[in-house]
Order: sequence, then C-alpha cells, then structure tokens
Amino acid sequence: MTSYAYWETVPTRWKDNDVYGHVNNVVHYSVMDTIINRWLIERAGLDIHHGATIGLCVESHCNYHGAVAFPDVLKAGLRVGKLGRTSVRYEIGMFREDGETLIAEGHFVHVFVARESRRPAEITGTLREALAGIHLAG
Repeated sequence: MTSYAYWETVPTRWKDNDVYGHVNNVVHYSVMDTIINRWLIERAGLDIHHGATIGLCVESHCNYHGAVAFPDVLKAGLRVGKLGRTSVRYEIGMFREDGETLIAEGHFVHVFVARESRRPAEITGTLREALAGIHLAG
C-alpha cells in the first residue's frame, strides 16, 4: 500500500449511489476536495474566510480501480506529492475500510493566490511547514 501522511474515514451516504448501484464518480472528487480542505483548515491553519492567501484548484484527476456502494466506508489518505513556490500537488488514495483495497486515486493542484488580486502568492510560514510535513516521496 502507498504511504499517506494523513487519513480520514469517510462513510458513504445513501444519496451517493447512482442508478447503476454504486457511488457516483463525482463523489470521489468531493471526498478529495473535502479531505484537502479539512486538512488545510484544521492542520495547516488556513483561514478560508479572512486569510490573505487562498488556494485555487487549477487541476484535478482521478483514476478509478473499483466500485463502492452505500453503506460502504472509505479510508482516504492524503499526502503532498510536489511542493512548489506558489503551488502544491496533493495526492489522495481512497481505499475500502480495510485500508488495503484501492478504490480510486487522484490528485488536485492548488495555486495559492492573494485573496484580493488573485495573483500567485508564495507559500510561506505555517502553511509551508505543514505542507512539508506531509510531503512524502511517492
């Protein structure tokens, strides 16, 4: 199993299932977006409402390896694959509750920008330290 630095347990919901009887692909993207932003807020101290810097998603991708359906429970792992001056690539793995069976893996790229100007802003201080803390060689 690939190493991830941060883990969350994610229960599926009844409404996540589609007409084909499995969790719809858009839910995988929602899980990735949620684990990233929860980590940024709770672990890296990002102030999404009033902070001078915000992260904008400029790229996302997901590869699907298996299906899940309600009431399955997922384990989602997060790590930083690349940490640049103004951008970061997050890598996310979604596994069955056993933590061994890979369901999907994907990535998001955030470019950090000044809230007002929307111009790229250097990742510094506590945020950079926190991101460096989950930067694992893949």
